[in-house]
Amino acid sequence: MIIALVLTFDEEKHIARCLRSIDGVCDAVLVVDSHSKDATAEIARAYGADVLTHPFRNYATQMNWGLDRLAGRGGWILRLDADEVVTAETAAALRRCVETAPPEVDGLFVRRRMHFMGRRMRWGGVDPVWQLRLFRNGRGRCEMRWMDEHIEVAGATLRTDVVIDDINLNSLTWWTDKHNRYASREAIDILFGERREAASAIHGQAGLKRWLKTNLYLRLSPGLRSILYFLYRYVVRLGVLDGREGFYFHLLQGLWYRTLVDAKVQEIRDRSRADGEGLESAIAAVTGFHVGAAAEGPPPAAQINAREQA
Repeated sequence: MIIALVLTFDEEKHIARCLRSIDGVCDAVLVVDSHSKDATAEIARAYGADVLTHPFRNYATQMNWGLDRLAGRGGWILRLDADEVVTAETAAALRRCVETAPPEVDGLFVRRRMHFMGRRMRWGGVDPVWQLRLFRNGRGRCEMRWMDEHIEVAGATLRTDVVIDDINLNSLTWWTDKHNRYASREAIDILFGERREAASAIHGQAGLKRWLKTNLYLRLSPGLRSILYFLYRYVVRLGVLDGREGFYFHLLQGLWYRTLVDAKVQEIRDRSRADGEGLESAIAAVTGFHVGAAAEGPPPAAQINAREQA
């Protein structure tokens, strides 16, 4: 059995496409909605998904809350975002790989491909990206981070032939607003990073990238490191071959976003020093995020109905 777990907020533009891509592949779908103001919940129910509503703290807390709701049902969990689709060419491989997975394997990696402004990004080190998106129910948990969170499993892992395409249909204004919020979240992880990275159990490509970020990138001078990272992606890793859309993507994500993260880290530190307040208070004042609330983690599992009206 495969159960898809999808987190949503105002995703009426994407949710039907997402659910169609796993129709006939997944045995059940749980959508955890953050009180959407549009028709997301209604569309998901029309496609046969169970829809639960829960206030959003951060992605990791929301994902783990959803996993708690699925506890005891067995099978495998497919973690899928609403703006993602499982490609038609590899959908059959999704079921086949879980049916043939050895008993010692708890997690399966899939290939995630990024699309930007209508074009698939093939260069700059963003393809292939391997993410652990399939895992045995009860054997995986989302690590508690504010940004760049991954699923942790206790057992072995394997790569699969499954491909997931990230194709967001929203405007560039929406994209930059989202990444502005992401920058605040990543700044929080950097400010509290030393104790968190030491406890990380992420392996594979994601683990290597995090090690390089912690032990190389973050040791470079702020400002300079974002420039070097952009040049690495755009020149060394041939991001220039992604065309005009690739130029915008690598510039915005590789330079603008990384510079914004560094600037927010500096702003929070300056606020903390100038006002003599603690780091958590400065984070709340600058970003609006209350670190203490997220640190509490997900609420304890409770017995609830399989379907909850929004």
